[in-house]
This record gives sequence, structure tokens and C-alpha cells, in this order.
Amino acid sequence: MGNVLMQDEGIGVRAVEELECRFQIPPEVQVLDGGTTGMELFEPMRQCDCLIIADAINSPAAPGSLVRIANQEIRAFFQTKLSNHQLGLSDLLALLRLKGEAPNHIVIIGMVPKDLENRIGLSAEASAGLPAMVAMLRAELAELGVELAPRRQQGKGHWQRQADLELAACA
Repeated sequence: MGNVLMQDEGIGVRAVEELECRFQIPPEVQVLDGGTTGMELFEPMRQCDCLIIADAINSPAAPGSLVRIANQEIRAFFQTKLSNHQLGLSDLLALLRLKGEAPNHIVIIGMVPKDLENRIGLSAEASAGLPAMVAMLRAELAELGVELAPRRQQGKGHWQRQADLELAACA
């Protein structure tokens, strides 16, 4: 999840994209770019047993730090909103729990963002932490019995290519 147009806010999308570029994802695993969507994720979330979310996360830890929180550690609550278009992850999880349709196992792999400017590329701190975040996602899947095989050829994801283009245009 996250907004790739706001630098490190998009770290979750970039981590999942990197995971797909580096590893073969088996058919029993559904990978979604949740971006900044809200209610659009309701159906996919209610239909899964285990949910692993990659996202930027607020924490007093240093920028680039990785955080793992799971199940009851994850706060699910309805926040006051000015518009129904502002539903966030905590609102979705609260709705799923209220309806008794929350996944059995929920984990958030998060990174503390450094920069939230209107740019596509990640900060140096987020870029440096990206491989470790991908490793945490892979380890989380392994804990669930899903082993990811490395791809023979690793490509670049769409958002990495866009960040490279942005960097070249600014040089």
C-alpha cells in the first residue's frame, strides 16, 4: 500500500513490486498493489486467510527502520473522516472485524519513511532498506509455508523504471 508519487510513502508498493521482480509468486498467493485505494481492497481482504501488508508506517524509530506488527498488535478502528473516500487500512480492518470476516492472520511489514516529497524515487534510507523489507516479506511467506523461488532473470518494476526516468530528467 502507499502513494508512489510521494517518495517513501510508496515503499509498500515498491517492496511488493520488487518481490515480484525477484521471485516467482505461486498461484495460491495473490499480490495486489493496493496503492491508495480504500474500499476497493475490502473484497480481496475478506477472501483471504492470511494477509501480509507492506506499507510505510509511523513509528518513532529512525527513517528506514523496518517494523513488523501482527494480529492483535494491529489497531483496527474507525477514524473520523470528512469524506467516505478517505477510508484507510485501520478502517478496513475494523470493518472486516465488525463483520466477522477478517483474515485469520494479519501482518504488516512497514518501513519508517524519511521523505514524503512529491517525487517518485525513494530516499537513500528507503532505497537502502528495500532489500531487507523484501526479505521480510519473503520470510513471512515462508512462515506460512510458501517458498519463493528466485527468477532466472530479474527485471525492473514499473515504478523503479519511472523513478529512474525521473532521476535522469532531473540530472
